[in-house]
Amino acid sequence: MTFACYTALVFGFETDAGDNTKRVLWIVMTIVVLLRFTDVLYWRVKLKNTEYNFNAAITRFSMGLYVTGVIWALYPLLLYAKMTTAELAATMVILAAMSGGAASVLAPRKSLVIFYVSSLLLPISSCALLDNETTFVVLGLLGVFFWVNILIVAFGNHRFYSDTLLLREHSNYLVAQMRKERQELADVNEILRQTNARLDDANANLEHQVETRTADIVHLSNRDSLTSLLNRNGFLKHLNDLLNAAQSSSTNLALLFIDLDGFKQVNDSLGHKIGDLVLSEIASRLTHYCETDHLARWGGDEFVAVLPYATVDTAKAVANAIRGGVKVPIVAAENQVTLDATIGIAVYPHHGNDALSLIQQADLTMYDQKRKVRGSVGVFDEELHEKIKIEQQMHEDLRHAIGNGELCVYYQPILCAVDKKVTSVEALLRWDRNGTRVSPVIFIPLAERIGLMPEIGTWVLNRACIDASQWSFPQPVSLSVNVSINQLLGGDFIHSLKQVLDSTKLTPSSLSLEITESVFAKNETVVANQLQAIKQLGVKISIDDFGTGYSSLHRLQSMPCDFIKIDRSFVQNTDEGSGTIVRATMLIAQEFGCKTIAEGIETHEQVERLTGLGVDYLQGFLYSKPMCANDFITWYNEN
Repeated sequence: MTFACYTALVFGFETDAGDNTKRVLWIVMTIVVLLRFTDVLYWRVKLKNTEYNFNAAITRFSMGLYVTGVIWALYPLLLYAKMTTAELAATMVILAAMSGGAASVLAPRKSLVIFYVSSLLLPISSCALLDNETTFVVLGLLGVFFWVNILIVAFGNHRFYSDTLLLREHSNYLVAQMRKERQELADVNEILRQTNARLDDANANLEHQVETRTADIVHLSNRDSLTSLLNRNGFLKHLNDLLNAAQSSSTNLALLFIDLDGFKQVNDSLGHKIGDLVLSEIASRLTHYCETDHLARWGGDEFVAVLPYATVDTAKAVANAIRGGVKVPIVAAENQVTLDATIGIAVYPHHGNDALSLIQQADLTMYDQKRKVRGSVGVFDEELHEKIKIEQQMHEDLRHAIGNGELCVYYQPILCAVDKKVTSVEALLRWDRNGTRVSPVIFIPLAERIGLMPEIGTWVLNRACIDASQWSFPQPVSLSVNVSINQLLGGDFIHSLKQVLDSTKLTPSSLSLEITESVFAKNETVVANQLQAIKQLGVKISIDDFGTGYSSLHRLQSMPCDFIKIDRSFVQNTDEGSGTIVRATMLIAQEFGCKTIAEGIETHEQVERLTGLGVDYLQGFLYSKPMCANDFITWYNEN
């Protein structure tokens, strides 16, 4: 590469006949390159010899590199004044490219990379900085800036190579240790064989040996191997003993269920090795707040602690102290980690009379607390228990709602703002649970949490398209269906959409999919690809609840939408701020060629205000509440 680049610079641009400086530099560079190439061949041959002196090869390589760098530095210093603009630009580009490669190749040795990159970039940058032309001064500044960044990259690569070698050395050490331990194991087996041969002689002492071994096994079976704390089995045994003592003395006992906040990100980003170091440190800190063997690792990043004689206030005070200890930054293998903890508390005998009940109540409290406010402390109460029981039952009922025929689709008309004619309807999901209507505000988030939304969303899309395909109105009525984040990100969504269109014979252009802005918070690239695939089918796209989530002009530009729905919060709010947002939305929609739909219309004043602002379509209780398919047909014919 050095030879090719130097040759291109020397012979690629016209040179005065009387100026042989370039050719002399080229000849010197060619000689140096040939010598270095010969050394490479020599090194390749000698590499097979384990007795080969690598230090000598490195020294020759370094010397060759220093000479090459000097020749590179001389080129701009001697020829800068004679360079044309094109030659100067080409020279800077080539030198920048060469220095970029050097930042990786030479990174294992800082002195080489600093010298070589500096030789390539600083001479020509310095010449450009001293030039009278402003353009060249700017190029010189860019060259210096590029030099600094190249060195930063090179130092980062240097750290990577160093860490890699350290890891390799550590791995070799572990292999040696493993071999040593295998040998030790073999020695132990030999000792056991000899001991067995002398078993008759040691018969009198056998019972004591068995008891000692049994105690060791019990100890190991009740301990967590990573933190040396009690494990589940050991803690339950100890907790039962403490509960019996509390029952005999009629005293309280508090149980704390501790879950670390942010630990999953540590494992995902830094790896399980760092995660194990963090868990060990957390376990060590937690021992400062409990008596010996009153603390256990329950599993993963969950710990449980028991506080004898503790009241609710005492337990809360200790829990907050534990949070304070957990939040102190942890340094693990040069990585600083900061965590928090969410803690649930259950107290004997008020919240349970046995170990499993107390742990379950504290766990439920922690889970509910984490869902409401991460990094907090909560105390169990019966209302929470009943609430969770109801929610769990609702989970089960929702799983069987489709099979039991409890789900149905309602339709709310969307009218043209000018002539007030129905142009489309929005499909809205409803759930009649055992004869009781459950609000979508409750069961839609529930379906999202338990992973049912893709299945339910597919059912809604099928049901709504079947209904719409059977309508025969004097004027076409389009269908708008909401699509959840998880449904859109599903790998089979586009296939399911094609199947629905094929089976119902519904015209793709009469179907619009409503998608909230929050879909971009998951995976912007995947979402953009899915939206492009939807548009290729001829289906329209509507942005729902615009302005309440992750709005940005960049996302609108990459999102091929047809409609923007103005959220009801801006429609029903009459202050100047909401009006400004609506006007801005109208301007954005106009620039991107989108139509606007105002939802939540309830008064004629809202109609007048939004129509005056130029909104294209209106939707709300002023015209109609959501209706079942038959009621919608009747309403349409009557209105």
